[in-house]
Amino acid sequence: MTQNIESDIKQQDVEKFKEDYERITKEVHKVIVGQEEVVKGTLIAIFADGHALLEGVPGLGKTLLISTLSKVLDLTFRRIQFTPDLMPADIVGTNIIMERQDGSKYFEFQKGPVFTNILLADEINRATPKTQSALLEAMQERQITAAGATRKLEAPFFTLATQNPLEMEGTYPLPEAQLDRFMFKIMVEFPPADDLAEILIRTTGTHEADPQKVIDGPRILEMKKLVRKVPIATHVIKYAVRLANATHPEFEDSPSIVRKYGRYGSSPRGAQTMVLAAKVEALLNGRYNVAFDDVRKVALPGLRHRCILNFEGEAEGIVTDDLIAACIKDVPVKEAGVVV
Repeated sequence: MTQNIESDIKQQDVEKFKEDYERITKEVHKVIVGQEEVVKGTLIAIFADGHALLEGVPGLGKTLLISTLSKVLDLTFRRIQFTPDLMPADIVGTNIIMERQDGSKYFEFQKGPVFTNILLADEINRATPKTQSALLEAMQERQITAAGATRKLEAPFFTLATQNPLEMEGTYPLPEAQLDRFMFKIMVEFPPADDLAEILIRTTGTHEADPQKVIDGPRILEMKKLVRKVPIATHVIKYAVRLANATHPEFEDSPSIVRKYGRYGSSPRGAQTMVLAAKVEALLNGRYNVAFDDVRKVALPGLRHRCILNFEGEAEGIVTDDLIAACIKDVPVKEAGVVV
């Protein structure tokens, strides 16, 4: 039987959420041409209090999108250009020696760029694993431990990272533990001809975009709380669980392509991601209950970086998107014998 869910969300809250989203995207597109799914995916991660990894070749506007969002959302913004010589202290901060008027010395903590609302980790895979790991605590616990003390980061805090899939020389692929901290991995594709023509018009003439502030930090925190309140029926939760389980090759019900080419499947964070992101998707569609389609729409960016191919899959040129697409296609929306 379909579960009857009570909700204390008011219709005007849903309408305001959707209205704010549309106003944000309108301002962002004053600067960014096309890339609707990229903009939407990044905003879903922000509204769900998650982090996003944007992957695409240089020149597609990944950095520009993130800096534009910081203006439209009226949030503090810091950018770190990841390089092989970047050190953890360059991210979190360090103690420096200060001198008092009487000549005595003391240590004072100098905050790093991680103390911001939106942190752009540009070309994150160019830094060493030791430096990459400096972000793990910040992304998960919203705090950093440095110089023997733990310091909380100001809310909201989001890490939006970029990486280039082409140049692998001199890079350090993100370990699975850090990839798992990202709610979404968003692929930024080359723009179609019409969008590229518009980009050329805007960037080679006198056009100067001036995106306006739409909302601020306190409003984002309100939106995050609203997302958490969105109810989700038990049978939809179980569908998200079946999708996550289907990415594991050892499960008998997994699609044949997963059993053949998959090495490891999604972590529990993958299922959590689908549920939270699906709640945002529901709100953006003017609803305050989660449907199966909401889960399906967010499954690809939520799971693609949480699955690992085996050697045969890599040799055959299979990508994890193929595995996730098969899971979405093959996993039934209801369990056998259960009416929903």
